Amino acid sequence: MKKILLIEDNAEIRENMAEILDLAGYLVFTAENGKDGVARAIREKPDLILCDIMMPVLDGYGVLHMVQKHNDLQTKPFIFLTARSERSEIRRGMEMGADDYITKPFDGTELLHAIEVRLKKAEQLKQQFPGNAQGVSELMSIASGKDELEALKEGRSINRYKKKQVIYTEGNHPSRLFYVQKGKVKTFKRNDDGKELIVGLFNEGDFIGYLPLLEGSIYRDTAEALEDTELAIIPRTEFEELLGSNPSVMRKFIGILARNVDDREEQLLAIAYNSLRKKVADTLVTLYKKYNAKNDPAFQIDLSRENLAAIAGVAKESLIRMLGELKEENLVSLEGGKIRILDYTRLEQMFN
Repeated sequence: MKKILLIEDNAEIRENMAEILDLAGYLVFTAENGKDGVARAIREKPDLILCDIMMPVLDGYGVLHMVQKHNDLQTKPFIFLTARSERSEIRRGMEMGADDYITKPFDGTELLHAIEVRLKKAEQLKQQFPGNAQGVSELMSIASGKDELEALKEGRSINRYKKKQVIYTEGNHPSRLFYVQKGKVKTFKRNDDGKELIVGLFNEGDFIGYLPLLEGSIYRDTAEALEDTELAIIPRTEFEELLGSNPSVMRKFIGILARNVDDREEQLLAIAYNSLRKKVADTLVTLYKKYNAKNDPAFQIDLSRENLAAIAGVAKESLIRMLGELKEENLVSLEGGKIRILDYTRLEQMFN
């Protein structure tokens, strides 16, 4: 049973709302002022908070500010109840992190619908999202009720890049977000000796360059087209406005980026400690999962040996030798410059 905290100073309204919520199957806790409401929230840890704005002792904005200081309450849906409907009041509440606004007077159906929607979104936001652009898009879609990032890329200017053309360079300041309309892109770093390590692979439907935009930092790698590529260009200001409009999404977005860091650390550990055989197997499985979305058994990996070696973190000659061994074991076939995986399960078990 979901727990709801109702903070309302008007006794008649408080009792009527509590009765409606009780009949709807919620466990209801009430408070008659903001100060008591904060104490009750900390004690009961409700799944959702309904809070009036104009109250004695501590108003609704103060309540929201106080509950957001507690980690176990920060992500709980918070709905304001108010007789005011001025745009400035609504905007103030939303900027502080409120999830919704219900203007008095309202009927029971409107109240229950708002609660149901917010509780459903809260449950969806608890799930783990992939640490890539797909995860970002899924997150924004759940939080807003529509595919915000899909809409964001529509109608944009398209930049076209030839194979091996640089898109952005390590050390520069970002001014835009990129969306891959067509083609493939890699991001990489070079050491002092000029050796390249590929740290990211992007396909159609991926966003590129969002980490430095979020951090307000410079690019930490260089992006280059792996083939002829078309990128939609999204100005930095619009991306920041999209993220800044929803604090709960921002927190979840940071979680996605944290998983990206974990994935990058695992990649570096694998490069440092895995055997040559495991490094190559890991690379082939990663590319298969990345680019073979339809699970086509005839799918072929079409990347140069230089790029494959840079992903695996091995010398080109070592990569070629290992591919030959895997071919002899009937794990892969080599058809020109392309690689076809014949036994995906054995390859995956090799590095697991």
